[in-house]
Amino acid sequence: MDISIIIVNYNVKHFLEQCLLSVEKAIKQIEAEVFVVDNNSVDGSVQLVKDKFPNISLIENKENTGFSKANNQAIHLSKGKYILLLNPDTVVEEDTFSKCIAFMNQHENAGALGVKMIDGKGNFLPESKRGLPTPAVAFYKIFGLSTLFPRSKKMGKYHLGYLSKNENHKIDVLSGAFMFLRKSVLDKIGVLDESFFMYGEDIDLSYRVKLAGYDNYYFSETSIIHYKGESTKKGSINYVFVFYNAMIIFAKKHFSEKNAKTFSFLINLAIYIRAFIALVQRFILRWSITIFDFLILSQLIFLFSKFYQEYTKVHFPEDTIFLMIPFYSLVLTLVSRSFGTHHPPFKFSNLLKSGAIGGIILLASYALFPKTIQFSRTVILVSSVLFIISSVSIRLLFRLFKIGLYNKHQNTKGRIAIVGSKQETSRIESLIDKIRANHKIYKVSNSELNIHDLDININQLNEFIRIKRIDEVIFCAKSMSSHEIIRAMSSISTKKNIEFKISPEKSQFIIGSNSIHSEMDMYTTKMNNINSQNNLIKKRTFDLYISVAILFLSPLILILSPKRWIILKNVFHVIFGSKTWIGYVKSGNNLKLPQIKENVFDINNNYNLDNQDYLDKINIIYAKDYSVSNDFTMLIKKVISK
Repeated sequence: MDISIIIVNYNVKHFLEQCLLSVEKAIKQIEAEVFVVDNNSVDGSVQLVKDKFPNISLIENKENTGFSKANNQAIHLSKGKYILLLNPDTVVEEDTFSKCIAFMNQHENAGALGVKMIDGKGNFLPESKRGLPTPAVAFYKIFGLSTLFPRSKKMGKYHLGYLSKNENHKIDVLSGAFMFLRKSVLDKIGVLDESFFMYGEDIDLSYRVKLAGYDNYYFSETSIIHYKGESTKKGSINYVFVFYNAMIIFAKKHFSEKNAKTFSFLINLAIYIRAFIALVQRFILRWSITIFDFLILSQLIFLFSKFYQEYTKVHFPEDTIFLMIPFYSLVLTLVSRSFGTHHPPFKFSNLLKSGAIGGIILLASYALFPKTIQFSRTVILVSSVLFIISSVSIRLLFRLFKIGLYNKHQNTKGRIAIVGSKQETSRIESLIDKIRANHKIYKVSNSELNIHDLDININQLNEFIRIKRIDEVIFCAKSMSSHEIIRAMSSISTKKNIEFKISPEKSQFIIGSNSIHSEMDMYTTKMNNINSQNNLIKKRTFDLYISVAILFLSPLILILSPKRWIILKNVFHVIFGSKTWIGYVKSGNNLKLPQIKENVFDINNNYNLDNQDYLDKINIIYAKDYSVSNDFTMLIKKVISK
């Protein structure tokens, strides 16, 4: 057996399929075995492997055992001369394995090997080659000196930036995304250290290979795509803690006590610095539009109130100006946020709705304020109009200059080039047409194609992208080899900020560079999952607004609602976050659904409690296609029903 390929999967079904398809092509001329170890995924990954890849050895874990332990399960069963630890979010070239085997056969002292990796946008991933994170190297990395001086032999050791990415080198540390190991060496040094749940195990294993007297190589003669969702992952506070704590485990294991203490101090310092930065970045990212809405609207209402006073000769007290303007702005911006208008893409209809509802709330609360600080109803109505105008303007500017959440947002009205055979490009075009509108599609042949009086082929793709101002390129995997796709991605200038996607053969989805953490880049049946970050915020905001409204309207609820005591008893539970107003109906089946808080009312309207399949179905629909308006409608029905 030449090679045993081990892939540990956790909830990345579509990536796993694409990875396995590329692996199948790469092992056609090689004696190989493939293991997939699934760490209790809930996205249908296991069934995918059973249905589409029956020849693969599947290990189904009933819990998430972590990266190291899952890999070790397959290593103990492997029979290959070489073992490859491969991430599921990768695509390998057709000759990647044969080239790696040939290189290892020629270099008997090579214990392990890593390859050139590019991300989903065609950019070289610097972690393809790394140095050992000694205290000095860690210091330069943590405090950004390695980023400022990447080619320095002293400060750039973490990513070895002074070594050419296009040449083979002996290095210290390989990436866990692609670790090509000699089985005989692994038998000597032992398997992965299960103290590392995630991150750090690749550094530990690479270091042990070197301690045993073998060399680790960076091999530049083949490339793979590694979709790693870098911006999402490294912006996560959880990532900061897990990654840096893995470094502490490594230091305590391999460094002297003195060096380990120094390293641990630096790492702990880095954790708090990075966590603070991550919190600030997250706040700015999520609230920048809302803050701008509030500030700009406050200024506009203030200017209009000045004009109104001069025109009508009615003078408002200073308390009215300085108390009510911020109040009006706050109500309108928070109502708008509850409609999700702070997150791209914004819908003009939602801005209209939020402006109207915000205006109604302000008019309804008008009589509750003392006459000494009451504003004119005209100012309230105009404030709603000003809000809509300013909100649209702010979002257009954010989109134009790619500020905040719009920085990485893809323009759905862009220009798309589909590269592949005539049959495949037409298939992808029809798939996109069902989901996206207002776009321009160019179909480019991977051989030749006459298009708009231009004879072009894949070798001219770079220039074609520049001339046609293409925003997005989709490669058809059925009619193109992985080698062709990777070369095309690498050859296109990264300054163009092009979105690259790949459509696997016979699949109804297209994978993009950020899809590893969301389905936003996947052209498939659109699902608005309840556990997406945006929907969790919407649901929590809805719960708070409704709870405040219930407190204001409690006299009416006591008189009119048959469920008055249930509502009033739970209002503070919802305010403090221990419950949510609407949620799943209880079912006897052990259905794995995204977790939400305990609910006051369920989504069942028909009271068909004996039909478990029916209950499961409405729960799944609720989880996959969440809507605040549905929550609101359901809550009203629950409040007025007996």
